[in-house]
Amino acid sequence: MRRRDFIAGLGGAAVGGAATWPLAAHAQRQPLPVIGFLNSGSPESFAPMVSSFLQGLKEAGYVEGQNVAIEYRWAKGEYARLAGLVDDLVQRRVLVIAATGTPANLVAKNATITIPIVFTTGGDPVQLGLVASLSRPGGNITGVSQMTGEVAPKRVELAHELAPQATAFGLLINPTNPLAEIVKRDSEAAALKLGIRLNVLYASTDAEIDGAFTILRQTRVGGLVIGTDAFFNNRLEQLAALAIRNSILAVYEYHQFVAAGGLASYGGSIIDSYLLAGRYVGRVLKGEKPAELPVQQATKVELLINLKTAKSLGLTVSPALLGRADEVIE
Repeated sequence: MRRRDFIAGLGGAAVGGAATWPLAAHAQRQPLPVIGFLNSGSPESFAPMVSSFLQGLKEAGYVEGQNVAIEYRWAKGEYARLAGLVDDLVQRRVLVIAATGTPANLVAKNATITIPIVFTTGGDPVQLGLVASLSRPGGNITGVSQMTGEVAPKRVELAHELAPQATAFGLLINPTNPLAEIVKRDSEAAALKLGIRLNVLYASTDAEIDGAFTILRQTRVGGLVIGTDAFFNNRLEQLAALAIRNSILAVYEYHQFVAAGGLASYGGSIIDSYLLAGRYVGRVLKGEKPAELPVQQATKVELLINLKTAKSLGLTVSPALLGRADEVIE
């Protein structure tokens, strides 16, 4: 009797399972929504930013590998590759593109008018032509500005404050970056107000970076301000090491530069901007339109100083400047 009950149970399971098992298997096979992540730099140098982006996604209800997939595309500082990378994402029909970094922003905007785009940029999104206005972006694009480009003149002022007796400083920029001319113009205006000379040097390759430091050493400038750029982000250790080796005071935008041995950094929090971008991507996945999401600004601006590097350069940092610092590395 028990045997017949057992067989009947199997038969019932087979009949009932005909309706339930295939449905469960079908549900498991449903593809996850896909985000395209486009960046001008490399995964190694942007690991903290990606982590912040994923945290923002999580806060919006999405976890990579569980209910969303991400296709990462890295240009590794070679901006000419961006067009091909974003075209690949468009052909894969991702549901939204997170275009992080100004060069990636502009290339993504030109690649599609239908796929939603969420950007992070260090520049003015209106001035760059990304959006019609901050409050009403329009079209298929919105995002976050972390103000790194806007505070470029402040980095010139910081370099001058660190070396007040110097009359000339260097400015290193990547000519292939869309923000390069804006940073150059604003930095030169700041230098003019301070009554100092700014020697502009250009680098978009490792050899050109080495050449720029040779010129800086020969011209005996009082210090160096490094312009906003993903190519430079990928070479923070190289830039910091060259500055120390050549006894040059150097100021950059991100705290990672100071952690790598650079003297000082001043700029908007790129970590915060990626967090906000992750939240926006989540909202777009839920159906909100980029045109109706105002551009956000990561308003936190950070000043970091490496006292150990200052001592190696023979610099004395004023107590007033140390008091304004968000972090001092000793």
